Amino acid sequence: MTRIVYYTATTINGYLADSANSLKWLFAVDTEGGPDIGAFMDTAGVFVEGSTTYEWVLQAENLLAEPHKWQPFYGAKPTYVFTSRELPVPEGADVRFVRGAVPEVLEEIRAAAGELNVWVVGGGDLAGQFLDAGALDELVLTLAPATLTSGAPLLPRNVGTDRLKLRSAVQQGAFAVLNYEVLALGGES
Repeated sequence: MTRIVYYTATTINGYLADSANSLKWLFAVDTEGGPDIGAFMDTAGVFVEGSTTYEWVLQAENLLAEPHKWQPFYGAKPTYVFTSRELPVPEGADVRFVRGAVPEVLEEIRAAAGELNVWVVGGGDLAGQFLDAGALDELVLTLAPATLTSGAPLLPRNVGTDRLKLRSAVQQGAFAVLNYEVLALGGES
């Protein structure tokens, strides 16, 4: 059964990126024994991200000039990018731009994932839109030993304890990995 999963790295005080939308803080963390992102990516049939995340990946990995690097990151799986702007696409990449609200394309995204999961890559507001639509099934947080004074918040929503059920908490290298099931309003799974 296709699940929609928000899997992300975050500082211990809840920021995804710094105020310049950089993940430099994350790449300073020792990854030995850390979360296996490759194994998680194998469970995803579709990637979903906001335009800020998409543009950051394009720039950080120089994907427009080196489109062959797209495959190691995303493979042949479709990537849905929620945006209101025209954005470039690396040659050979399956990027599908979305200009509507999450509920308007939810069925299409689920269908594109097939039997695999939908990975909400980021950002936090987009994950919040999936939550608002009642479509977010799971939250996997890899907490890094870092803090930031400002930046992109993990999930800019008020979410009560009646909506999140802790499934596991494990140490993986320098990271604490928390896995939450997202419950429907009223606390039911």
